[in-house]
Amino acid sequence: MTLTEIAVTLPVMEAFYTIQGEGYHQGKAAYFIRLGGCDVGCFWCDVKESWDASAHPQSDIGSIIKKAAEHPARLAVVTGGEPLLHNLNELTKNLHAAGFQTNIETSGSSPLSGEWDWICLSPKKFKAPLDEVIKKANELKVIIYNKSDFDWAEQYATRVSPFCKLYLQPEWDKASEMTPLIIDYIKENPQWELSLQIHKYINVP
Repeated sequence: MTLTEIAVTLPVMEAFYTIQGEGYHQGKAAYFIRLGGCDVGCFWCDVKESWDASAHPQSDIGSIIKKAAEHPARLAVVTGGEPLLHNLNELTKNLHAAGFQTNIETSGSSPLSGEWDWICLSPKKFKAPLDEVIKKANELKVIIYNKSDFDWAEQYATRVSPFCKLYLQPEWDKASEMTPLIIDYIKENPQWELSLQIHKYINVP
């Protein structure tokens, strides 16, 4: 199967019910579907085990939906890895049929597929996002690893739609250093908001 074909199975690294810890939907109950496969390769990635798609079992769409529907929330977050390495049309169609709101967390570096109620774009320097994803993003979430990332974030803020929510999030291992800088930056540039990985602070998946 090539990546351009509709996938009736997908390499699921893990799927779990928790609360969304980041960005616009922070604090909401959500079912996460983490797909294997990534060609971006951020050195600070905290799920490097997701990178190799072949290391994770293929799950059919029906089984994925059935497990998601066992939980009361109807917010599904598809993440990775880089989920857009896979054709997600069938997954989102069936999630919608089961009453789910569909969210995706993506670097935007691969062509957009699927029907999304919310697109969280988190661009990476290692592989630039595509214009088609930038234009459709509902949320721009930029990871701040060093001071130069503020200027880099502003470059993308000029490219998303005027209705796109803007978030700055400290890289986890440098949070104690970067969070105060982000707070000061947001106070001077209030179009941005702060995103924290609260799931790590409260120790949930």
